[in-house]
Amino acid sequence: MSTCLINPQRGKGEPQLPPTGVLAVNPSDASCFAALAKERLLKKFFLFNAQLYSNQNLFLAGPAVGAPMAVLCLEKLIALGARRIVVYGWCGSLSADLRVGDLFLPTAGLSEEGVSRHYPAVDGRQEDSALRLSLGQALKRHDYRAQSGPIWTTDAVYRETREKVARYGGQGIMAVDMEYTALLAVAAFRQVNLAAVMMVSDELFHPEWAPQFQHKKFRADSQRLLATICAILSTGETS
Repeated sequence: MSTCLINPQRGKGEPQLPPTGVLAVNPSDASCFAALAKERLLKKFFLFNAQLYSNQNLFLAGPAVGAPMAVLCLEKLIALGARRIVVYGWCGSLSADLRVGDLFLPTAGLSEEGVSRHYPAVDGRQEDSALRLSLGQALKRHDYRAQSGPIWTTDAVYRETREKVARYGGQGIMAVDMEYTALLAVAAFRQVNLAAVMMVSDELFHPEWAPQFQHKKFRADSQRLLATICAILSTGETS
């Protein structure tokens, strides 16, 4: 295997993170980071163009839209000590069974992003089913219901064609996002645990695109879910 010239590492003065935390990819959710940090007694640290908050039990990082930025942040978080990472983000639905506001926990991914191919394939690569299942159970105790299934990850939002939506939806792929398969590849390569929780922000299975993420209620619901995920991880409900 070729030796990389640049490797992620913990630098002088950088924090030692606790094993468990959240990488929240959406910029609109980042507006509540400071309030969550105050509530959870998290201290702020540097993380590229994103934000990083941490204490001894939990870290909260983001935003990191798109596979390249999300992977850059994940690699650094792992170098700082992250081992059980919950990705929180939004996804578009390819299925009439998955509607705006629903929760989705991906189980596998079809990659059309350009990052994961740069990571050596790992035999048996898959998401952390134990972490996903415990997350689903914990969310259910907080009155959330989630569906699970495959997701399509793409860099090209403006090339999500009707043909692809119909074809992938017909194959049982339920949703689309911009980060998941790349983050999964990194987690497998670095041998850390990773699962994702997503809120459906738009529906692509109609004749015309039906987005809802610009609505205040949706954004408030998203921030409320992020706070719930932080609470679940802080109290060890997924241990």
